[in-house]
Amino acid sequence: MNLLSINTTLPTDIEYQGKTISTGIFKQPIEGSIFVAKDNLKGDLQADLKNHGGEHKAVYAFSADHYPYWSDVLQNSELKPGIFGENLTISGFDESSLHIGDQLSIGQCVLEITQPRVPCFKLGIAFKNKNMPRLFIENFATGIYLRVLQEGFVEAGNTVKLIKEGKFKVSVQSLFRAYFDKNYQASRSIMETAVLIPELSSEWTKKLSVRLSSLN
Repeated sequence: MNLLSINTTLPTDIEYQGKTISTGIFKQPIEGSIFVAKDNLKGDLQADLKNHGGEHKAVYAFSADHYPYWSDVLQNSELKPGIFGENLTISGFDESSLHIGDQLSIGQCVLEITQPRVPCFKLGIAFKNKNMPRLFIENFATGIYLRVLQEGFVEAGNTVKLIKEGKFKVSVQSLFRAYFDKNYQASRSIMETAVLIPELSSEWTKKLSVRLSSLN
């Protein structure tokens, strides 16, 4: 895996359905190295701190390998790194083979996988396509949120290394699918395992607990 692009932005006010909203979805690639702190990347801020940022969602990474698929689906050959709102665009970054609790080293940093990304309406704004959040969910490959275990500098070109595997071996993609795909037969067993994972974000632990309670 390789870090191809680092993308940041400050919140921007835009007009949406007659209202002014603030968003940090419009990430742009930056040059050189950047410091990754416990809560976010230097020079990058989230507008909605209830749903973005914080310890469990300090860094959002997305696979460069997904770009050709979306270019084809959206008939748009000009998708640039950061368009999905990701901080890190990484080649070989696969939600089906990366697990909750896995630790990754990038440059000076050590990051830990905490949860899948659940898209909101702002992804539709970024793509000027209100169907984009639904299409994103249906693809089951929505990128990964990470907490920062070790702060430090990263830069494009860094190798991304898996240095520790999560004990429970629940992949990010299988967890996302277990929650959103009603026809996924393994859903219950995956969710029952996932709630036991200490590295899983508190947000997702609560979501899964509520869902499992409704199944009893």
